[in-house]
Amino acid sequence: MKASETKLQDIIEGTKQYIVPLFQRPYSWKKDEWQVLWDDIAEICTTDNPRPHFMGSIVTIPATSVPEGVTKYLLIDGQQRLTTVFILLTALRDRAKESEDEELAAEIDNTILVNPYKKGLEYYKLQPTQLDREAFHQIIKANQQNKPIETSGIWECYQFFAKKIRQSPLEFDKIKKVICSNLSVVSVILTTDDDPYLVFESLNAKGRPLTQADLIRNYFFMRIDTDNQQSVYNQYWEPMQIILGENLTEFIRHYLTKSGVAVKQSEIYFEIKDRIHKSDALLYLQDLHKFAEYYAKLLNPDREEKETVRKYLHRINRLDVGTVYPFLLNCYNEWKQNLITEAEFLTVLKIIENYIIRRFVCNVQTRGLDRIFASLYAQVSKETNLASDNFVGRLKLALQNQRYPKDIEFRDRLRDVKLYGNNRSEKGKLILESIEESFNHKEQVPFDKLSIEHIMPKTITDWWKEHLGEDWGITYDLLLNSLGNLTLTAYNSEVSNAPFWVKQKEFQNSHLELNKYFQYKQSWQREDIETRGEHLADIILQIWSDFGDESGQKSKSMREKGSKPTRLHVFGEEYNVKNWRDVLEKTMNSINDNIDSAQFQNIIEHFPRFVGWDETVFRSKRKLKNGAFIELHLSSDDIKNFCRKAIEMAELSTDQWQVEEISRE
Repeated sequence: MKASETKLQDIIEGTKQYIVPLFQRPYSWKKDEWQVLWDDIAEICTTDNPRPHFMGSIVTIPATSVPEGVTKYLLIDGQQRLTTVFILLTALRDRAKESEDEELAAEIDNTILVNPYKKGLEYYKLQPTQLDREAFHQIIKANQQNKPIETSGIWECYQFFAKKIRQSPLEFDKIKKVICSNLSVVSVILTTDDDPYLVFESLNAKGRPLTQADLIRNYFFMRIDTDNQQSVYNQYWEPMQIILGENLTEFIRHYLTKSGVAVKQSEIYFEIKDRIHKSDALLYLQDLHKFAEYYAKLLNPDREEKETVRKYLHRINRLDVGTVYPFLLNCYNEWKQNLITEAEFLTVLKIIENYIIRRFVCNVQTRGLDRIFASLYAQVSKETNLASDNFVGRLKLALQNQRYPKDIEFRDRLRDVKLYGNNRSEKGKLILESIEESFNHKEQVPFDKLSIEHIMPKTITDWWKEHLGEDWGITYDLLLNSLGNLTLTAYNSEVSNAPFWVKQKEFQNSHLELNKYFQYKQSWQREDIETRGEHLADIILQIWSDFGDESGQKSKSMREKGSKPTRLHVFGEEYNVKNWRDVLEKTMNSINDNIDSAQFQNIIEHFPRFVGWDETVFRSKRKLKNGAFIELHLSSDDIKNFCRKAIEMAELSTDQWQVEEISRE
């Protein structure tokens, strides 16, 4: 067995062929993996003197072939990443052809994708499993006569990268150079004495590929005296492996990042190699082991002995923002080393929670959070220490300068932000629980058996349609999952889709202060939902109060009545607009340009009163570029609300959507 670090170019260029053995699974990478690879390539393209991008391992074994045939290798491990690279290069070749860059297209074809002077199956540089072979051959040959197999992951991957390359301003030659020269792998070439089936099983125990943590472990122990390896493994590495499991690689990334610079997934192995090389391997491993204990408590706060700290770690955990972990690892260490008190550590946790909650409500893009929290500790601890008030002040100042939503924006978004569904329900429940806790009852109701209840129900009935009035559909689409329409209850299944007066009786038996609000309500219509939303927003602004410059005026709303839109800024484009209908049309067209068809269909299914394919269901309509229709018979507030919700559902950021307005006089 021979292992070495090498550029991807050395793997894919030359007259050779890689054959995926029958015991391998079919191509299975999806959009998440494709997006990560594309983002990394795009970043490298715009970086001066980039470091290698580590893709993982490629394990091969020479295959028996006739003397005059091409050199063949069985691809034991790494077929997913290697297949993806070939598909990406195929899409790049085809785009180069479309742009009449025939020289680059021919270079990609003849030096990478195929063996141009071979015939039959030897023509292809890569041979996937039988299930993927036909689709792969079709995209390699750019066969326009036979339609590619659309159910194959090969074809889906090709479409993804073709779209990314078409939309990207990056030069084709630069993309090709980055793939060949900056993508790096650990190439493991087995001998004919090695059993590829046993190797594959060992590399993929329980279906898991060789991780960077595995490579790091091996690198550590190559630098520790042979006589001490077993005891060191038992004392330091194995405990980390047990308490962190599959999170071990991500812990190492966060451990490296806590030094001040965000480390990407692809850089972990190279980064830690550099650091171990410059220090004592055993001392470094001991420090890694210490921080692994802290990390395990961040992932599972029940491991923390202190009840108050445990409570706020649980709250941070529920916000699902692992990007804060490098910063918290540093703070945790300060506390455990008795450099700060428990109360001071709690203050830090509350500030972080405040920052994340406000950004979540305002749909501030999460991209960039890793860089913010990577450098945050070094930034705020400069010339001070965590135990001083100065540190807390520096922390607040640093975060408010990193897109911290002020009260005027926070309150405005609280009224219509989606707090239920997908990955939002847990955060929504945390917000509702926090409101209930704010009443400071001596006997707190336990929250673990409570669930979110929609007063206007998720499944609308005839009674509710009549109760809500003529525009019940607009109210339902916009306010179903809003703050004003949600509460907590243990009787969710009992009240379900019942009329409001039935739910009101159940709420009278509730011990929650949240539900006393409904005691004297006579109806539950749009104005009732919006009024309660305003009421709860007042409470929330006290719970997560603005820790920024408090001299600024705190407005009730940022929505000015009687304003007229003049210009729309959306996803990097600018448009002149005459009215809110123009804003709606151009926003929806822009959303469609930035997402795939499945995501757009999801928006239609959730907001059928606003957008759809059947023009007959709309009172006043316009046709979008993709053939869908939008409802125009809407107020300006409803258009703003819907645009924000559509942007959120498309997993885009409302930071990229701004409307310039002037007052009507």
